[in-house]
Amino acid sequence: MFTGIVTDIGVVQELEQPGDLRVRIGTGYDTGTIDIGASIASDGVCLTVIALGGDWYDVQVSGETLSATTCGGWVVGRRVNLERAMRVGDELGGHIVSGHVDGVAEVIEIVEEGDSTRVNLRAPESLARFIAAKGSVALNGVSLTVNDVVGNTFGINFIPHTKEVTTWGDVALGDMVNLEIDTLARYVARLAEYKAE
Repeated sequence: MFTGIVTDIGVVQELEQPGDLRVRIGTGYDTGTIDIGASIASDGVCLTVIALGGDWYDVQVSGETLSATTCGGWVVGRRVNLERAMRVGDELGGHIVSGHVDGVAEVIEIVEEGDSTRVNLRAPESLARFIAAKGSVALNGVSLTVNDVVGNTFGINFIPHTKEVTTWGDVALGDMVNLEIDTLARYVARLAEYKAE
């Protein structure tokens, strides 16, 4: 489990596809404190560490993950938001995030509003019903509050701090981003479906 609070920005250093995609990610984390088999959210995708070096770790990305996330579009030099798995007793500064990406959203509008940046996104139709104004989503692994929702589009505001400590300072029109809906929203919707049956 994660909180959606990014603690490092990694860089994709190598990509190999002998079968599944193998990715080497450069990091500022002390890799001496990372175990083989540990989970690290990389742009919001929970990936398992399979090898370690002094300032990097390798992960293996399955075909299923490639088809459901933006990982298939990663290139060498890409910056990615990183978060290590939450430990018992850690502060829950964002919201509960599983690292299991539900789909990909598209950036359709970027507007500067004072010091903040307003980003409007289009969610897949199948996920739009889970996104609510003032609710939470994780976008590329960042816990965010939804400003408003119209149909399958929703808006987020990014303050300068968030743009500095995550990759959201690099956002561009047309970017595709990993979207994880709030776990509570998923269960509330399922309960509503169950009661209607």
